[in-house]
Amino acid sequence: MPRLSAACALLSLALAACGAAPTPPADAGAPVPVTIATVRLQPFQDSLQAPGTAQARESVTITAKVSETVQRVHFDSGDRIAAGAPLVTLSGQQQRAALAEAQAAASEAERLLQRQQELAAQQLIAHSALDAQRATRDAANARVAQIRAQLADRVVRAPFAGMLGLRQVSPGALVTPGTAIATLDDLDRMYVDFPVPETRLGDIARGQRVEGRIAAMPGRSFAGSVETVDTRIDPGTRAATVRAAFANPDHALRPGMLVQVRVLLPVREALLVPEIAIVQVGQTSFVWRVRTDGRVEQAQVAIGSRSAGKAEITRGLHAGERIVVDGTGKLRAGDRVAAAGTAPVAAAVAGKD
Repeated sequence: MPRLSAACALLSLALAACGAAPTPPADAGAPVPVTIATVRLQPFQDSLQAPGTAQARESVTITAKVSETVQRVHFDSGDRIAAGAPLVTLSGQQQRAALAEAQAAASEAERLLQRQQELAAQQLIAHSALDAQRATRDAANARVAQIRAQLADRVVRAPFAGMLGLRQVSPGALVTPGTAIATLDDLDRMYVDFPVPETRLGDIARGQRVEGRIAAMPGRSFAGSVETVDTRIDPGTRAATVRAAFANPDHALRPGMLVQVRVLLPVREALLVPEIAIVQVGQTSFVWRVRTDGRVEQAQVAIGSRSAGKAEITRGLHAGERIVVDGTGKLRAGDRVAAAGTAPVAAAVAGKD
């Protein structure tokens, strides 16, 4: 009896299994809702970015030419001055006394020359004596000019208009040649020097638009243009220095600032996709391409430049193909997809049949 009961139980299970509904295949499941976009050629403006250093168009450290005591200082730190404005007057009492002596000697030499010219006209002196007196007169005048030049060096003037830095001297201080008095910078127009790899020099041309940003003003962009490209390549970095010019009317840019430079390259046609559509696995990049039957497959792509949330595809896709933009994290190869809120492509085709 026990054996008969077991046989009946097994027979009942077999009959129940035969009558059960078959498990539906995975393909019969609902399509995955995703966002789909068509790849097209679009206008694209690539850019080249590099860190640069700002410097004034004209910049100099004001120094004295002679050793002398400071008599008067005509400026204060941070003053804006005109070209030729006096900055420091040095004591020049000895030179003024020497100038008075030299002027007296020159006047006497001139009077003697005039008198000897009268005597020479009467043939009372030799012409050689007249020539000697003329040379004496010329030497006396040269001595006057020399001392006046020395006195001029006692007044230190601004070589160009600009803004002064910190004052380094005070009245009564002894200055010598090379002693720093102050720095002077023309801040109305600034230069920014930045490196460009030699492989990208073909993309740089004089007059190209340049944008600059500084950490001190993160929300502001400075507009400039490429001024010149250095003639030499640094053998260590394999890069050339490019100089961009920026108008700086409010003096927001200062010498020595770090400027993030962005060179705007010419607009061109490129195959662009949203960056969120690209899946990165190790060194491989791919997108989910939607086939005509509504299923997805991986398409490995090569990425060029990136800008404003879009990436340039240089290999792996063609214009007109459709890709999944949003929802890539839940896909597997062969999955059926549909644009969010619509039927899948395969279902739409089947409905027409």
